[in-house]
Amino acid sequence: MVVELTEVEERWKKNPMLIPKVMAVTLNIAVGKSGEVLLRAGKVLEELTGQKPVQRRAKRTIREFGIRKREPIAVTVTVRGKKAVELLDRIANAVDRRIKASSFDEFGNFAFGIKEHIEIPGVRYKADIGIFGMDVIVTMGRAGYRVAKRRVKRSKIPRRHRLTKEEAIVFAEKYLKLEVVSDTE
Repeated sequence: MVVELTEVEERWKKNPMLIPKVMAVTLNIAVGKSGEVLLRAGKVLEELTGQKPVQRRAKRTIREFGIRKREPIAVTVTVRGKKAVELLDRIANAVDRRIKASSFDEFGNFAFGIKEHIEIPGVRYKADIGIFGMDVIVTMGRAGYRVAKRRVKRSKIPRRHRLTKEEAIVFAEKYLKLEVVSDTE
């Protein structure tokens, strides 16, 4: 059986520095109000990741929803490194390892939602916590992306080194074992 390499994979084979990697996985639960519900949502994220979540505050007042400016309304946690890839592998099973192509942005990052956190394998329902949906945002990058984020001698990433949507889809299918489906399916 001969495996045919795509043009993208040929470039990666010639230059391993071009192979993308998962930089971070961010989990976000937006509750819409502060109090006990927000604390329970934080417990869900802490149980999933083993890290303490950060509360996010409302940017402005929305009277129709009963939200005041600077009121905590969401919790989020960012996981990096090998732990991020392992977490993404677990969470991908909650969506049957299928992601829409429209979920990818022009820089190769992608996001998807989970309706109920108990769909994630290994997570049990707890009556005292309840059920929460969440957003999963995967930040992709290449070796050398640190130059755009560092404090000293910050520099821009040239366009030729930036990750594209097509490359991220190839990486997700080959390395992350995700099925990228068209939007019409």
